Amino acid sequence: MEKKKKLRCPLGVPGGILAALIGLVGVVFNIINFNWYELITSFALVLVALPFVRITMMIHSANDRLDELESKMKK
Repeated sequence: MEKKKKLRCPLGVPGGILAALIGLVGVVFNIINFNWYELITSFALVLVALPFVRITMMIHSANDRLDELESKMKK
């Protein structure tokens, strides 16, 4: 009998990557157009999105480890 792995919702990872890409495109676009106020906003979006991706990945890996430990304790 094959064990079915629990499905985790990894939407934080693609959402964070998308936000980081939008922020990077905004940084480049605003540097080209000399929009300094919008450049600050885009840079802030990058600074928020990148840690969000890392934290979400850490949470998913921790949940996977907890599931392994729970299955070992049941045996």
